[in-house]
Amino acid sequence: MEERALWYVAHTYSGYENTVAASIEKAVENRNMRDLIHEVNIPMETVTEITDNGPKTVERKVFPGYVLVKMIMTDETWHLVRNVRGVTGFVGDGNKPIPLTEEEVASMGVEKKEVVVGYQVGDSVKITEGALESFLGIVEEIDLERSKVRVTVEMFGRETPVELELDQVEPAE
Repeated sequence: MEERALWYVAHTYSGYENTVAASIEKAVENRNMRDLIHEVNIPMETVTEITDNGPKTVERKVFPGYVLVKMIMTDETWHLVRNVRGVTGFVGDGNKPIPLTEEEVASMGVEKKEVVVGYQVGDSVKITEGALESFLGIVEEIDLERSKVRVTVEMFGRETPVELELDQVEPAE
């Protein structure tokens, strides 16, 4: 069996996502399984809707009918989640759930990885990977939400802004 917790997708009846998430959390607490089922998540997005009364900000489910569960897959955890009222099954092949890849988890923004950067706007940095590896530049903007940094690099005698991942640059000595 898998020894580290991965994200799995449980399919639910539409509109039952919150109930299912709460039921899974309660079952985990009752059965003292926090070491096997780590987290339950319903990806939400904030949307501004234009109504007759003006703009209104609402929280909306990104994937209606689905609940994400970070767990170590065992027969016991499979049965716990699968037998919650409102769950119709796992996303996967037949009765075998398929975990989300790290790229899928990152693109959904389910797990926020806290990135501590050793540079700030105006600092001189060195690009550590990619097409511009070993180039030096100046940090113009840091976007922690998207994990991006904009660096101005001098190429062919002119300054060019480049957008990179936060971990693709390091402070220049």
